[in-house]
Amino acid sequence: MPTVKLLKIAHGRSGDKGNGSNVGIIARHPEIYPFLKENLTADRVKEHMKHVCKGDVERFELPNIGALNFLLNESLGGGGTVSLKLDAQGKTHASQVLRMDIDVPENLLSLVEN
Repeated sequence: MPTVKLLKIAHGRSGDKGNGSNVGIIARHPEIYPFLKENLTADRVKEHMKHVCKGDVERFELPNIGALNFLLNESLGGGGTVSLKLDAQGKTHASQVLRMDIDVPENLLSLVEN
């Protein structure tokens, strides 16, 4: 099974929610969503983002749009108006999650290769 960056099979968007960042990860093909649901856990995102996220990571499933939403609690240094972080609104957090290495079956990769 090839190891690729999550970016190969998903795209994302993120922003701030107080002192937490909100990271949406969207499957690039409907058949990829079940794989993401099984393999992209809150614990896995927490491990990947431990340098930023000091609190718990919560995961919410959005099957109708083929997406997972992660809330990274305590990741913004107090929030956008008080934080001294360069990215006080978490706009780069989706990009960081999408750089996670993940083992993906070749049949799913073929769905998104051009």
